Amino acid sequence: MDTVTRYGVAVVIALVAVVFCIWLMPLFGDRTPYVTAFVAVTFSAVCCGFGPSILTALTSVFGWWYWFLGPDRSALDRIQVSGAVSFLLVSGIVVSLVETTRRSKIKQGDTENALRKSEARLMLGIQEMQNEIRRRAAEIEQKTAQTMEQARLLDLANDAILARTANDRISYWNQGAERLYGWTKEEAIGRSTNELLRTRCPVPLSRIEKTDRWEGELLQVKRDGSEITVASRWTTLRNRDGGFAGWLEINTDITARRRAEDAARRLSGRILSLQDDERRRIARELHDSLGQYLVSLKVNLDLLSGMAKEEREKALFSECMLAAEECLSETRTISHLLHPPLLDEAGLTSAARWYVEGFAERSGIEVNLDIPPDLERLDRDVETTLFRILQEGLTNVHRHSGGSIVSVALLADAEQIQLQISDNGKGIPEERLRRLREHDTAPGVGLAGMQERVHDLGGSLAIGSAFPGTTITATIPILQSAEQSPDSREGANSIRGASAA
Repeated sequence: MDTVTRYGVAVVIALVAVVFCIWLMPLFGDRTPYVTAFVAVTFSAVCCGFGPSILTALTSVFGWWYWFLGPDRSALDRIQVSGAVSFLLVSGIVVSLVETTRRSKIKQGDTENALRKSEARLMLGIQEMQNEIRRRAAEIEQKTAQTMEQARLLDLANDAILARTANDRISYWNQGAERLYGWTKEEAIGRSTNELLRTRCPVPLSRIEKTDRWEGELLQVKRDGSEITVASRWTTLRNRDGGFAGWLEINTDITARRRAEDAARRLSGRILSLQDDERRRIARELHDSLGQYLVSLKVNLDLLSGMAKEEREKALFSECMLAAEECLSETRTISHLLHPPLLDEAGLTSAARWYVEGFAERSGIEVNLDIPPDLERLDRDVETTLFRILQEGLTNVHRHSGGSIVSVALLADAEQIQLQISDNGKGIPEERLRRLREHDTAPGVGLAGMQERVHDLGGSLAIGSAFPGTTITATIPILQSAEQSPDSREGANSIRGASAA
């Protein structure tokens, strides 16, 4: 029922109670007028609510007063007043009890409804959780199957694939690693790579940890004690927080390739050495034989010109003497360019100054030469290599750079000597520079020949191009080159090439 109806019913019930009270008056007398009113208030409290029941009580009292205060009634006495007050108090108690009971039932009903809803939500949540558990279990089974399939495929790879934890413990070891190193998976899992393979890394591990990927060459030892060179590719593993968790390492055995490269490098170095010896021999032959013949020819022509009587004969002898002098000059120049005698007699300093002065005069390019005045004699191979680099560098500047100024600096300390050639030309194209850095050029020709010469002595050659100009820097260790023989140096290059890539 709505509010208006409940209050209307309360008023009607009160009036009905008053009527019943008047009707029962002859039976019970006028001292018990609230019997029917109690019933009305109780009914109203149960069926209509707190407010309507109060209205029923007040209406009952008002009807009773109106009945006794009518024109035919005398004033109320104390008993009647106390009866009315008692009725109101008892009615209030009854209404309060009924309202409390009703609200308690409502609250209990709300609580039961809330419990039923919570139970329904709980059952729904349990069902959803069970479905999620089943779904995740299916995903785990699928991922496990995929992982097993991937592991099977990794076992088929020829490369050695292993995973390492942050504390350098092996957590995965495929069959390729078993075939390469000779250790089984059971023997390798949980062991350190330094303990198992005695890995020698060219860079500190702390530096690799800061990068996500690293590639290089490593020296490792197999189970049988033999040493191998591997091309290693590392991928850094991260945990969920992005912290370092280890490495995934893929190793390819390149021992045979490295040996072939070392043999090719030794052969290339031998060819360059033979080339220098041949140049030295040809230069000596040009100077000692052809040069002497030309000098003799010039002397004889000079004698014959003095014996000539006619002007025509004298002019002809003069032309022949001029041609002989040009041939002699060209022969000496070619001889010195092939192998300057100063390089063997006075050393690199004198030969470099002589060549730079001649180059500047022939090409018209300004050359700034900076050589320490106290530079001592070096090993013959080192001096020859630096001189050939100087020759090739200045020739490239003249042919290709288009520059007008070249700076040549020779720096030396107790351990190494460095030759730097810089120009202000147009530089080297990036693609050409990349091929040179990757040794994608036949050895013995141009810049690639420089690289082979320097590497054969255990040094390094850096070629940088920027606008404007190009810089070539050759660095050669002094002690090693001076103390080692060519054969021992070749052996050292084999080890260094395997560990420093």
